[in-house]
Amino acid sequence: RQGLYFQDGKRKVDYVLTYHVKKPSGSRKRSSRGNALTRTLRRSHRAASKNDPEIAAQDLSVDYHEDDKRFRREEFEGILMEMGLELEMDENTKTPGVGFVKIHAPWNVLCREAEFMKIKMPTKKVYEIKQGSNFVEKINSFITKVTEPLHPNVEENRITNVKHLSYPFSREKQHLFDLSDRDSFFDSKTRSSIVFEILKRTKCTKAKYSMGITSLLANGIYTAAYPLHDVSFAIEDFNLVSLLQLLYEEWASYSVFYKYQPISLIRKYFGEKIGLYFAWLGVYTQMLIPASIVGIIVFLYGCATVDDDIPSMEMCDRRNNITMCPLCDRACSYWKLSIGCATARASHLFDNPATVFFSIFMALWATMFLEHWKRRQMRLNYKWDLTGFEEEEDHPRAEYEFKVMQKSLKKEKQHKKKHLDVVEEPTNKWKQTVQTAMAGVKLTEKEKLTCKDRMPAYISILVLMLLMISVTFAIVFGVILYRVSTNAALVMSSNPITRSNVRLTVKATAAIINLVVILILDEVYGVIARRLTMLEVPKTDKSFEERLIFKTFILKFVNAFTPIIYIAFFRGRLVGRPGNYVYAYKSYRMEECAHGGCLMELKLKKLIRYIKSKRPSFQEEEREKKLQRYETDYFLEPFAGLSPEYMEMIIQFGFVTLFVASFPLAPLFALLNNIIEIRLDAKKFVAELRRPVAARAKDIGIWYNLLRGIGKIAVIVNAFVISFTSDFIPRLVYQYMYSPDGTMHGFVNHTLSYFNVSHFQEGTDPHDPMYLGYKVEVCRYKDYREPPWSPNPYDVTKEFWAVLAARLAFVIVFQNVVMIMSDFVDWLIPDIPKDISQQIQKEKILMVELFLKEEQGKLQMLETLVARGKEAKSTE
Repeated sequence: RQGLYFQDGKRKVDYVLTYHVKKPSGSRKRSSRGNALTRTLRRSHRAASKNDPEIAAQDLSVDYHEDDKRFRREEFEGILMEMGLELEMDENTKTPGVGFVKIHAPWNVLCREAEFMKIKMPTKKVYEIKQGSNFVEKINSFITKVTEPLHPNVEENRITNVKHLSYPFSREKQHLFDLSDRDSFFDSKTRSSIVFEILKRTKCTKAKYSMGITSLLANGIYTAAYPLHDVSFAIEDFNLVSLLQLLYEEWASYSVFYKYQPISLIRKYFGEKIGLYFAWLGVYTQMLIPASIVGIIVFLYGCATVDDDIPSMEMCDRRNNITMCPLCDRACSYWKLSIGCATARASHLFDNPATVFFSIFMALWATMFLEHWKRRQMRLNYKWDLTGFEEEEDHPRAEYEFKVMQKSLKKEKQHKKKHLDVVEEPTNKWKQTVQTAMAGVKLTEKEKLTCKDRMPAYISILVLMLLMISVTFAIVFGVILYRVSTNAALVMSSNPITRSNVRLTVKATAAIINLVVILILDEVYGVIARRLTMLEVPKTDKSFEERLIFKTFILKFVNAFTPIIYIAFFRGRLVGRPGNYVYAYKSYRMEECAHGGCLMELKLKKLIRYIKSKRPSFQEEEREKKLQRYETDYFLEPFAGLSPEYMEMIIQFGFVTLFVASFPLAPLFALLNNIIEIRLDAKKFVAELRRPVAARAKDIGIWYNLLRGIGKIAVIVNAFVISFTSDFIPRLVYQYMYSPDGTMHGFVNHTLSYFNVSHFQEGTDPHDPMYLGYKVEVCRYKDYREPPWSPNPYDVTKEFWAVLAARLAFVIVFQNVVMIMSDFVDWLIPDIPKDISQQIQKEKILMVELFLKEEQGKLQMLETLVARGKEAKSTE
């Protein structure tokens, strides 16, 4: 039946192992005419192997290697059968060179393992779920009716008022569960996870080193291990549909992009861990809707007030006749401030008073998002029977066991050497016996890797991580040098078209180079993080995953945000002043911001980082139609974990919250991206990947801590962006301290300093000083410095210190106010919804009552039997 069952058509395939099959000699049946050359070559090879011992040794080693693999497979499969699993081999498939081991777990094995794994299963007991007060119930029913078109058309997502009481499966209490249909009591997800648990703890012991399924896969003894996609049919709304087909139609199709995800169905098919990821992604995407709306309002406010913005109007007013100093040495000449009119007006669309409000709103939004997710997570834990679930310590990884074994052997050698030394010395025999016994006791204790054992690895990891971060900074600096040198080269071009498009050319090419470098480094850093984590030798898979995630996040976060941090906080501030510029390598003058400031370039940099590549799917449908299900799944991509999916979204969350003051439309772009991302990921899980092994989890793990950390950092970063990158603080200082009439008139002139062109350093003055048609004696530049005719020419003014003090004060006030508001929102919203806590308590009471009734029934039965026994004796 489509390869989902054994040959008898009754036993279901719960798991599949594949291995390489050497082509048998009998399969070489061709026409005698075509095989003449092959036979001649084979004879010559045999003759050569007789004469050349190296060729013969290679042949023997290959055969020995294949025999060793077969021996290990036979041992492993024999142990699996001893543990109760049923196996069926299939080497005569349409997939050449691949053998398949189909594994079936019979009922008694499923019951035994479900009890060991403490899997909660629904009992016969059903109770009513109370929705709360009548008012809350009416609101919930109204919301359900309004949003009904947005819900997927699946049975699992329909709201019910009853719930089965769940209890960890026990063979002694089978009467509590509905076992009328044993074939469907454990679904395919649970069956495959049970088989995988058996595979993980089964070890080959006859070889030199004990090997589990992970080591067997790593050494090529098995080439793949996976559960099958379930394409068996079930009744859904009186129609026969498979779970996979239902997921494709109600989740992976682009036609349902506006609907909620069928989270319960995803959990039923893929398990709790993947279900929680898509539930989190759905909550994040929903929460982006209000953030996008507010961001659009801020942007529209900027559009509506751009004509009333006095500083940009002053910049655009050609009557002001403000002559600015050259932007580069020799090749650049003087220019009019009115040239930056368009950039100044565009900057106002994002840099306006509403931006401060939006930054505060987004800080509170991040807190509310995390609180909303915690509450949603608790609802899912209750619905999926995970409230009492505690993750048990996983099996040690093969690499960890190997290191522990090496450590034990080393200690044993030292102990033997020490014992021989003790025997040779003529000391007290009683003392010698006690020492030997104590040493033996220590050796028998279970060894483990301590911090001391890992210290060299920790030091190496720290050094290499710092080196990788330094490489990122060096590459950013290299891109800066490229921009500076290319700009200097192009402005000296003899082609007028090239000279007129210098800034556009430099920006475009540097952005492309930067994007390519970031994408390449993302892949490189992923590999390096894995190698560093392997060097650390974590004990369990969970510990390995968490440490790998942390290292990968640090490297990719630095890689993604270093160019943006440079533009936001450093570019245009390390240039010096006319007559005393800062040079890189004594040749290239450090680049300045565009005519309207650095904020516009920061927006463009954030926009470029939203570009991403999606791999298209190539499905060989004709081949799939001819193959069995276990063969079809073999050709799918193996599941590599959820880390890449989470990492992509966490970095995006960083772009949404960090620097949001510079780009209020970031949530809108993230929302549009996620609407597509959800369906792309769904299609990938349903049609392009092998079915993952279902894993239980009650939360999203370390990712929540990373989200919380980004939310805290975002408050500080946005405070600095508003304070130091935008003109918000200088405008406030001017309006309330220096403006003669309390308005913004004269602000542009207030922020520009004077420079006497005769004070240019030798060789840095403009090559064409008459570019504007008249001789320039004094030019202007953006800074708070004394004019050349003052007693202290070009020293910073008191206005500079006033603005700096106001900026630092704003950072401190903004950070503390927003942090306090965020903590208040965190405290105000309870992590566990009240109705869920009541239902959890109700479940505990019902479970106690159920067992009390059971005990009372047993006592009554025992008393009845005793009474009957007494009556029988009395009659005798």
